[in-house]
Amino acid sequence: MGKYTNLAKDIVTNVGGKENIISLKHCITRLRFKLKDESIANDDILNNMDCVVTVMKAGGQYQVVIGNHITQVFDEVNQVLGITETTDSNSSEEAEEKQGVFNAFIDVISGIFQPILVALSAAGVIKGFNILFVSVHWYSQTSGTYNVLNAIGDSMFTFLPILLGLTAAKKFNLN
Repeated sequence: MGKYTNLAKDIVTNVGGKENIISLKHCITRLRFKLKDESIANDDILNNMDCVVTVMKAGGQYQVVIGNHITQVFDEVNQVLGITETTDSNSSEEAEEKQGVFNAFIDVISGIFQPILVALSAAGVIKGFNILFVSVHWYSQTSGTYNVLNAIGDSMFTFLPILLGLTAAKKFNLN
């Protein structure tokens, strides 16, 4: 029995039980449920739990914001449900029907960009700091430091089409 087992059981119970869950995924801070019926979920009880920051409904998903210990909670919820990360408890076609065209579009875009968002942000920050350091005259645009940091920042954008292709293939269940 793990540290977050009781929390996982309480979350599953208050989102309507295993039979109400179509699928479960997680991002950096949230459990992202696709539920058959969101009205069954007990928002107030979930919001008042110690380790739950808040509950949100967006993009056809019921999101339980957990925080930094999301991976441990996600693993515990999967054990409670008896599923793995890539397994849906029911067919995803049901969820597609309930989801509108706009929400499906947002789901596709976020599913493609989310896996590379951290690296994309880091590359932008590196390029920003490089420009800042040149602006405050810590080094010039002809220095080796500038060239190395510029190459590091540009590398993410150079390979962006390939990375987007890989994440799109994963999103659409292709190899």
